[in-house]
Amino acid sequence: MSKEQIRQVLKEHGKFSANIDSLADDADLYEAGMTSHASVNVMLALEDAFDLEFPDRMLKRSVFESINAIDAAIQELTA
Repeated sequence: MSKEQIRQVLKEHGKFSANIDSLADDADLYEAGMTSHASVNVMLALEDAFDLEFPDRMLKRSVFESINAIDAAIQELTA
């Protein structure tokens, strides 16, 4: 369920030129065109969508690098 929600947030806020649906869960989102600025918007939208807050220790590129990485961070925060 959460990976679908993550894809939806990425679709709305990631500003990708490519179709996000065609990306693998482990694809590098930055290589796919997400900018640092867009990643901040994605993070804020994820916080709203999942009703959580990413702690400072998670505010780094690697956490938002792929759908799998984002999913793992959300699983950790909602465990």
